Amino acid sequence: MSKDERVDVEAESGPVRTITDLARLAGVSAGTVSRALAGNSLVNVKTRERIQHLARSHGFQLNQVASNLRRQRTGVIGVAIPLGHDRRQQISDVFFMTLLGYLADELTERGYDLMLRRVLPDRDVDWLDRFIGSGMIDGVIVIGQSDQFERIEDVADGYRPMVVWGNHSEGQRHCVVGSDNRLGGKLAAERLIAGGAKRLAFFGATEPIEFAARFAGASDVARRMGVSIKAYPTHLSADRTAEEIAAHLDHHLGEFDAIFAATDSLAVACLKGLHERGVRVPEQVRLVGFDDLPIAAETMPPLTTIRQDIAGGARGLVDLLLRRLQGEDTESLVLPPQLIVRATA
Repeated sequence: MSKDERVDVEAESGPVRTITDLARLAGVSAGTVSRALAGNSLVNVKTRERIQHLARSHGFQLNQVASNLRRQRTGVIGVAIPLGHDRRQQISDVFFMTLLGYLADELTERGYDLMLRRVLPDRDVDWLDRFIGSGMIDGVIVIGQSDQFERIEDVADGYRPMVVWGNHSEGQRHCVVGSDNRLGGKLAAERLIAGGAKRLAFFGATEPIEFAARFAGASDVARRMGVSIKAYPTHLSADRTAEEIAAHLDHHLGEFDAIFAATDSLAVACLKGLHERGVRVPEQVRLVGFDDLPIAAETMPPLTTIRQDIAGGARGLVDLLLRRLQGEDTESLVLPPQLIVRATA
């Protein structure tokens, strides 16, 4: 069998998407393929040319792979979601999925793949160090500070290509992209009070930094306007949200006439719980969410909420990270929230 015939047979044996696939076709190790694609002289000329021919015949991105190998780049950006505050929360949460979708689009447009990790910090205290030291990623985007602020700060001191979705605090060392959560909380409380509310409830956890800022902003307004506000701890894990909201409504419904929910997901669950108890929204209880996810416009009645620019945030995360990969120092990006008035408040 001639060399060309052998290549034709190999080309018909399946798709080639990775170096491992190419190594299988060539009958050599993945390391040999890597060296051959990088033009390493340790691989003899005949083998090197054959592997490169195979790569071209399968549309394998030869030049990009070789360039990445020479520059010790992987072409992969890591995305980590730490869940130290609520370990039972799932990545299937609508907010996570929305932001991840925008991130995947942005990274793909810039020629990068995405590697996702759901992190339980109580099981792996060195989760961030392990991820960035794995050799599998060029940089990392962390979605949410959770209860890991100090861990992220420590890593930021010695690791440049990292950007975090979260809340910006004066003097922090890590680069962050996120909404002005305190201002968002103020906008929510102002809307509820303007509608006549006198006793505000905050549904959500107050430990995560972003949620704490939202509650603090609402509390600032409540204090200034002389109305009460109380937090009712509510988790975002699917197996606890409905149960906890039901308990709040069953035992405390008479204590408040308006709800500021920390997320749209919680607001939708509140709307359902109120409806099941025959409570009219907004006539008896006013309701404001936070995020302006697509579902907010589809509820009955449509949800008044605080809009985060999630698409703009994803663009900012990717842009700042790639600039940091080039060695730039970058400032954090704080996005202005916007009150979206619909029918619940």
